Amino acid sequence: MRPSGRSFNEMRAVSLERGVARHAEGSCLVKFGDTHVLCTATWDETTPPWLRGQGRGWVTAEYGMLPRSTHQRMKREAKAGQSGRSQEIQRLIGRSLRAVVDLKALGERQILIDCDVLQADGGTRTAAVTGAWVALEDCCRWAVRDGVIAANPVVDSVSAVSCGIVNGAPALDLDYAEDSTAQTDANFVITGRGGLVEIQATAEGAPFSDEQFAALLSLAKEGCAGLAARQKAAFE
Repeated sequence: MRPSGRSFNEMRAVSLERGVARHAEGSCLVKFGDTHVLCTATWDETTPPWLRGQGRGWVTAEYGMLPRSTHQRMKREAKAGQSGRSQEIQRLIGRSLRAVVDLKALGERQILIDCDVLQADGGTRTAAVTGAWVALEDCCRWAVRDGVIAANPVVDSVSAVSCGIVNGAPALDLDYAEDSTAQTDANFVITGRGGLVEIQATAEGAPFSDEQFAALLSLAKEGCAGLAARQKAAFE
């Protein structure tokens, strides 16, 4: 039995709430159980200097954790400097979103995604990717609705979920209690059509087998399919 009482292929309660940031062109408060992340999307009519004149745009992301998002207060990164972990996660978010955006259709402009972890209980990066897509789609729909662009450049959805080998068994959507003790920890980023964008998998002890990896991938596909359905429902 998992500490939460969930079955091995059961996700935590998932919530995707749009329109939570009044001033942002797109926003989403995403909750994976007790992990809560505020994601906002900002429309910017400029493009990065290194992209000027190329006829395409950019999507980038920033990620951070608030000081009391964890059990003990951490130093605010604005003062202490951004951690390597935060840099790695924000790059993951940016890559994940760019995989489902037609950057030429976006034109010479960019969308800036901010993901701020309000409360952490494992899986902050996967929740951030999932909520960031909702904020991105919200932003692009705003741009079409206001006549800024003619068509939505987002070509597919993308979401992410964690999986792991916990007490010798594969499990979906790890919370902190499981993530901190897992024998294998993995994160999967998958599009709505089932395409794989990124896989991060690490053995914390004994190496994992081909069969165990296949089981984790199967769980991730099942989890992300459910997340894609929830993302779609957020706009209905």
